[in-house]
Amino acid sequence: MTNLLENVIVDKSKEEFLDILKHENVRIERIVSNGQSSEKDFWYEQEENEFVLLLKGSAILEFENKEMPLIEGDFVNIKAFTKHRVKYTSEDETTIWLAIFYK
Repeated sequence: MTNLLENVIVDKSKEEFLDILKHENVRIERIVSNGQSSEKDFWYEQEENEFVLLLKGSAILEFENKEMPLIEGDFVNIKAFTKHRVKYTSEDETTIWLAIFYK
C-alpha cells in the first residue's frame, strides 16, 4: 500500500485493522470504521502510547472524565495505561484513522 486512503474496505459489520509498519518499539496501523464503537463498558488501557490521527470522517473518543470529538485532521496522543474508548464513529461516512503505537 502506498496511499492510506486507497483500497479501503467499507463493511458495516466490522472494522478493518491493517498493520502498515511493525518494529520493535513502534507499530503503525490504519483503522477503518463504519459506525463501529467500543462495546459498552469496554475500555482500552494498553501498555503502549498511542498517537491517533483522524484522516477522514468523524469520531468521539471517550476518556474517564471527558469526551473528545474528532474531525478530519484532528489528532491526540494517548499516554500508556490511559483508559479510553471509541464512543462514536460516523455511520454516514467511512472514518479512517492512523494509529501509531510506541513505547
